[in-house]
Amino acid sequence: MTYFVTGATGFIGKRLVEKLLLRKGTIHCLVRKQSMERFKALVESCGEDGKRLVPVVGELGKPKLGIAPATLRALGGKVRHFFHLAAVYDLAADADSQVVANVEGTRHAIEAAEAMRAGCFHHVSSIAAAGLYPGVFREDMFDEAEDLDHPYFRTKHDSEGLVRKECKRPWRVYRPGIVVGDSRTGEMDKIDGPYYFFRLIKKMRQALPPWMPTIGLEGGRINIVPVDWVAATLDHIAHKPGLDGHTFHLTDPAPRRIGEVLNLFARAGHAPQMTMRLDARMFGFVPSSIRAALGSLPPVRRMANVMLRDLGIPAAVLKFINYPTRFDCRETERALKGSRITLPKLDDYAWKLWDYWERHLDPDLYVDRSLGGKVRGRVVVVTGGSSGIGRAVAMKVAAAGARLVICARGEEELAQTKAEIEAAGGICHTYVADLADLKSCDDFVARVLAEHGPVDILVNNAGRSIRRAISASYDRFHDFERTMQLNYFGSLRLIMGFLPGMSERHRGHIINISSIGVLTNSPRFSAYIASKAALDAFSRCAQAEFSDNGVNFTTINMPLVKTPMIAPTRMYESVPTLSPEEAADIVVEAIIERPVRIATRLGTFGQVLYALAPRVYEIMMNTAFRLFPDSAAAKGDKSAVAPTSEQIAFASLMRGVHW
Repeated sequence: MTYFVTGATGFIGKRLVEKLLLRKGTIHCLVRKQSMERFKALVESCGEDGKRLVPVVGELGKPKLGIAPATLRALGGKVRHFFHLAAVYDLAADADSQVVANVEGTRHAIEAAEAMRAGCFHHVSSIAAAGLYPGVFREDMFDEAEDLDHPYFRTKHDSEGLVRKECKRPWRVYRPGIVVGDSRTGEMDKIDGPYYFFRLIKKMRQALPPWMPTIGLEGGRINIVPVDWVAATLDHIAHKPGLDGHTFHLTDPAPRRIGEVLNLFARAGHAPQMTMRLDARMFGFVPSSIRAALGSLPPVRRMANVMLRDLGIPAAVLKFINYPTRFDCRETERALKGSRITLPKLDDYAWKLWDYWERHLDPDLYVDRSLGGKVRGRVVVVTGGSSGIGRAVAMKVAAAGARLVICARGEEELAQTKAEIEAAGGICHTYVADLADLKSCDDFVARVLAEHGPVDILVNNAGRSIRRAISASYDRFHDFERTMQLNYFGSLRLIMGFLPGMSERHRGHIINISSIGVLTNSPRFSAYIASKAALDAFSRCAQAEFSDNGVNFTTINMPLVKTPMIAPTRMYESVPTLSPEEAADIVVEAIIERPVRIATRLGTFGQVLYALAPRVYEIMMNTAFRLFPDSAAAKGDKSAVAPTSEQIAFASLMRGVHW
C-alpha cells in the first residue's frame, strides 16, 4: 500500500507516520527543500533506513503542491490514501499566512491528489471550522457554522469547504479538538491552547503558597485531546471501509470548563487553585458599547497589553473564553468501536504536559539571564566603586565584558581596583569625584559623556550612613545636610546628567542602592533613611514618567552589609550581615531582571506590618531603640563595648535590619 502525507514532519503528522509504518507500504512525504533536515530527523526517530519513507519536494503555496510532473506521473494510480495535514494551527498567526497555508494549500493538495488519481483524500480540519456555533455541532453539519470572523476559523471552514465542493476523489474529513501533548510523554512542539495560561500559573506558584485559595474565571467548555490519541484515531478510521464522505469529530465527548482545566494544570504545577471562579458570561450583561469604550481608554489598553505580553497570552485567545460550541462525536465513537482506542483522561496526564512544558517550552528558559548578555560592550557607571559593595559590583560587571566606569574620592583605592580588574582582563576607567559636591558631579558627568558616550547602566552606590539618635543630634544639623547631600542630591545630580541620553535612545537602567531601613523605619538612622527614602520616592515618580520610554529604574532596599561604612559600630561584628560579594549578587540580579524593586522578605514584612498595625510596629521599634544604645563612636568614645546576648539574639531574629 502506498501513502502520501503532507505535514509529515509536523506535530500530528510524524505520529501518524509512525502508525502508518506499522502497516505495509511506502509513505511519500511532502517536504520543502529547506525542511529536508526535519525529514531526516523524522526518518531517524522512526528507526527507518529511508526505504519506506520517501521525500517528495514541494510546497503548499504552489499548484499541485509544486510536485514535479514526473513524480506525479510515477505516483499515478498507486497512492491509496492521501493524508493532508499541512496547515497553520495557530490562533495568533496573521491572516495572510493562514489563507496561503490553509485555503490555497488545501486547493493545491486536492489538485495533486487528482493528478495522482489517489484512492481517498483524508483532510485533517479542525473544530474551528464550526466557528462560534451556539450549541451542539454535529459531525454532519457544515454550512451551519457561525461567527467565522477570526482568520483561523474562517480559513479552516473555507479549506474544508473546498474538499466538500471541489475534491473529485473519495474524501473523509477529521476535526480534532484542541490538540495538546502526548499523553504518555507530555511531548509538545509549541505553545498553544491551554499552554498560553501556563506562564500565569507559574507566576501564581511563585507569588503564593499552593494552599491559598484564589479567584479566577469560569468560561465555556474547551475540547482537549492528546496528540497520540488523535494520530491513533486518524489511522484507524482512515483504514476502515465504507466511511467515505463522512466527517469525524476527534473530540472529547465530555469536555471540561476552562476553569476546571486551569485548576487541573495548577494542581499539576503545584500552584494555588482558583477556588472561586467568576463566570465570564456575567460580563455579557455590560453593554458592548460600554465594554468597547472602557477597552479603548489608553491606560486600560496599555495595562492590558503589558499584562498579556508578560504572560505570553495573545489577545485573540481571550475572545474565546466563553466558547459556546459543543461537539457531537457519535460517528467517531461508532468507527472506533472494538478498536481498543480509548481517550485518555486529562486528569491522568495533565502533570506530564506541565512537566514537559516546564522543562522544554517555558519561554523563561530561553531568556538570556547571564550578566554578560546585559552588559557586554555597554557603558556601566558604578559610584563608590573602589570599596565595599561598589567594588564587588565593579569586579563582576567588568568580568562580564562591560565598559566599566567607576568613581570615588580616593585616587589610590581607585587605582588598586583598576589594576585588579585589568589584570583579570576587564576594562575599567576611573575618575576621582566627590559626589557630595554638585560641581564635582557635573564635571564627572561631562567627562564620562565626552569620553565614553551615552551611559547604559548607572549604579548609584556611593553613600554615607550615620547611626545616632535624634536626641543626640539637636546640635548636629549638619549630619542631616551632608547625608542628604551625598545620598540624595549627589545621586540625583548623576541621574539628571545621564538620563537625557538614555531617554533619547529609549534605553537605559538606573539602579539606586537604598536601604532596608526605608521599609523598616529603623531608629537611630533618621538622617540616613530620610535621604534614601527621598531617592526612593524620586525613582517611583521617574518610573511613572519613563516607563514607556525604555528607561528602567530599580530600587534595592539592601539589608545590612559588612562594609567600611558600618565599621564604627562594633556591635555589627556579632550580628548577621551580607558580604559585599553577596550584595553585589543582588545588584547583578537587578541588572539582569530589571525589577522595579528588590527587597528582602523581612523588609517587605516590616512595610506591611507598619501599614496594617502602625501602633504595634511603633512599640516594637521603640523596644529595639531602648535595647540598642548609641555606639561609642556616636558618643565620641573610642572604647569598645561588647554586645549583650540579648542584643545579638534580637539582631539575629531581625536579620539584615540596621539597629
